[in-house]
Amino acid sequence: MLGAGIMGSALAINLARRGLEVTLFDREAAPMAATSRWNEGKIHLGYLYGADPTTATAEHILPGSLRFGDLARELVGDLDGHITADDDLYLLHRDSVVGADTMRAKFEAISGLIRRHPDAGRYLVDVSDPLVTELTPAELSEVAGAGIVAGFRVPERSVDTRWFADRLAGAVAAESGVTLRLGTTVAAAEPVDSADGRWRVRTGDDDEHFDLIVNALWNGRLPVDTTAGLTPQGPWNHRYRLCVFIRTRSEHDVPSAIVAVGPFGDVKNYNGRDFYLSWYPVGLVAEGAELELNAPALPTGPDAEAFVGDVRAALERVIPGVSRVFDDADDTIVHGGFVFAQSRGGALDDPRSGLHRRDRYGVERRGAYYSVDTGKYSTAPWSASRLAAEIAG
Repeated sequence: MLGAGIMGSALAINLARRGLEVTLFDREAAPMAATSRWNEGKIHLGYLYGADPTTATAEHILPGSLRFGDLARELVGDLDGHITADDDLYLLHRDSVVGADTMRAKFEAISGLIRRHPDAGRYLVDVSDPLVTELTPAELSEVAGAGIVAGFRVPERSVDTRWFADRLAGAVAAESGVTLRLGTTVAAAEPVDSADGRWRVRTGDDDEHFDLIVNALWNGRLPVDTTAGLTPQGPWNHRYRLCVFIRTRSEHDVPSAIVAVGPFGDVKNYNGRDFYLSWYPVGLVAEGAELELNAPALPTGPDAEAFVGDVRAALERVIPGVSRVFDDADDTIVHGGFVFAQSRGGALDDPRSGLHRRDRYGVERRGAYYSVDTGKYSTAPWSASRLAAEIAG
């Protein structure tokens, strides 16, 4: 198993619980230490993709996101206290790539998909009758600042990714059938004789042979795929995005909100004291279409302080209440992770950009080698469960 992020860790646990012996490789010193730890943890229902001219993204995401809670509890136990408590707000920016009428119609269509789905009652909250309500002018003025022209309340939730990362890392380390190879960079995966036979993993000077390999790397997956004889299917886009994590001294009722649709930002309030805050134009620090994107150095000292200041200034203009979070910060961390999308490029401020939809992800196979594009954090436990059943079955 290559990659100990949410997909690789969940799949390793699922396979081990089905009686298989699993070796899990990761370049980090611990499981769940990279992108799976440092993101907003939105358990998507499809509303974010309001600029997708179809409902393909929502249809692709829904089966996994609706089952996230059930499957996550099987992996780590109870999630209580680590899921956002209230509905998300979508705040429509005046420079959005879609207008309020388009967003309203898309949200209604997505709610219809959810309502008809047999697992709608199994989401983190019951969404068998998903209500999307438009904020009144008075409600909007209470939460939104300059540049926000409309707002919608939707029944999406997010999980505190740092808390979940710690629990999943502990679970995979405790699984007796999983052997961890941490601090190890995989250079290649190659068939020993034929693609349907045994495979070797090359790590520097060492080779190890396995009956089957699953490449669940996030950044770094495509170069290994090429050594395995899988030609990556483009186009694709790599990005590296920084964000801010804050723990406050006291509780705050700042809402979880997404400024949409385009290159804006969002706020996640996990439990009143733990917050995720981002502003895309300053957080996007690297982008490319090569096989692998090099991770930029994380800002420290004055550079980190300047970054936090830039995120704060941008968010306060559109969500003034976030000032309370920054003012009351007891601990502030600047970190980031990779974003990978199989889509045609173009900036998020272009309504024709393929980044406005996310329906091209899944599993490719060559013999006993599997390559997994996880797609979205929210669908990883479901994808891992299904793939484990296929492999072990």
